Amino acid sequence: MRTKLFYIFFLIGFLTVSAAKAKNTVDTVSSLKGIEVKTSVDKAEIYIGDLINYKITITYDSTYQLVPPPLGANLGAFDVKDYKPDVITRLPDGRIKSENTFILNTFTTGDYIIPPIPIVFILPDSSKKALLSESVPIKVKSLLIGTNDSTDVKPLKPQYEFKRNLTPYYIWGGVILLLLIVIAVFIWLKVKRKKEPEEPVDLRPAWEIAFEKLVLLNQKELLSKEEYKLYYIELSEILRAYLEKMLEINVLDMTTEEFLSVIKENHLPDGFYDRIELFLTHADLVKFAKYIPDIKRAENDFEEVHTIIELLRADYEQRMHPEVNIHNNINIDIDNDTSKETVSS
Repeated sequence: MRTKLFYIFFLIGFLTVSAAKAKNTVDTVSSLKGIEVKTSVDKAEIYIGDLINYKITITYDSTYQLVPPPLGANLGAFDVKDYKPDVITRLPDGRIKSENTFILNTFTTGDYIIPPIPIVFILPDSSKKALLSESVPIKVKSLLIGTNDSTDVKPLKPQYEFKRNLTPYYIWGGVILLLLIVIAVFIWLKVKRKKEPEEPVDLRPAWEIAFEKLVLLNQKELLSKEEYKLYYIELSEILRAYLEKMLEINVLDMTTEEFLSVIKENHLPDGFYDRIELFLTHADLVKFAKYIPDIKRAENDFEEVHTIIELLRADYEQRMHPEVNIHNNINIDIDNDTSKETVSS
């Protein structure tokens, strides 16, 4: 029983598929009642590259359904350059007229034929029938016909050289170059002659300049603002600048170790080197090691720099003017904390 049912369903499915395939099959026929297909061209003879208007006019009964001609239809040696879509017109007798226009051209000579195009209709029973349009002969002529030129491709002619007189360009180019050189030399001389404004030279003694800087530093009140690093930077620079002028050495660009090694070779009063070393060592701790000094120590360092400047001034004047000792004998006593001057007759 199951086997019989299987064969029955298989047969029904096979017949259904066969019927569907039969409906989708397109039969080509020579004619259909109520259908007329015409083809036409605007020119039967053309030259290479000319355009051809190829028109297909289809007149059919309204009971049929027209499938528009394919745009990519095989047109032989011709290329489709443009396509005008269907122009549908309903005729007085109830029929429908469809016009399709193809713009064609070709670039080869000879006798050609625009092949038939299949025109497909769907009939009332859903079957499909195809009619073939008429083939159209086209003659493509060469543009060289009637001329003396051969069809062979000739070699290229030699390029024509335009002779130009470049002398004016050379002259003007030389003038412009010379002018640019003159301008460059003028600018260079002007820049060379232009001197940078020199800083005014302070002719005062070194100790007067140092004492003035100490007064200005004190007026900034850096200690009350707890700007210890900046305070010791300026204080140590005042001492270094003073020693540079007094000892006639370049100490501002030296490290503390280099500076101490240099001044140690100079003639200094006894204990003078130790006082400078003690101050600069403590100043470096504040400037570079982020050490925060005691406010009293910072104030004493200010007085210590003032004392060092004064002692070196006194020693300098004693050496530069020894005749003062004829009537006055200046005895300088230097220790680590205080300095005194005693005058004896």
